[in-house]
Amino acid sequence: MGEKKLIIISGKRKRAIAKVRITNGDGKIFYNSLPYQELKTFHKLALMEPIRICENVLGDFKFDIEIKTKGGGKEAQIQAARLGIARALFKFTNEAKLKEAFLKYDRNMLVADVRRKEARKPGDSKARAKRQKSYR
Repeated sequence: MGEKKLIIISGKRKRAIAKVRITNGDGKIFYNSLPYQELKTFHKLALMEPIRICENVLGDFKFDIEIKTKGGGKEAQIQAARLGIARALFKFTNEAKLKEAFLKYDRNMLVADVRRKEARKPGDSKARAKRQKSYR
């Protein structure tokens, strides 16, 4: 097991992009160069979802994960990181059972949510708002 395997996968959500590096290791997880334990509770839980599923399916967790995010808002960055972690774990282990478990738990673990913000229309106020019509 002296061979060090490295995989880099990205995840996207709205304008946020997360790049996830996964290697053989002893379970260290860093989010933007900080240990993931320093994140807020719900962000920590969202990042740990794919890792907990992986532990349940494969047993012990012997991977080091490094996540770098940019763009978008904090929530979108966390969701992009969650997607990236799940994809990286699946690609790194190449286990069909893991893919099945991710899809059964939440399809957005492996499939990106492609919805984007709707553009504003020229000469109008907002994306969906229409001008009011006056009959008098």
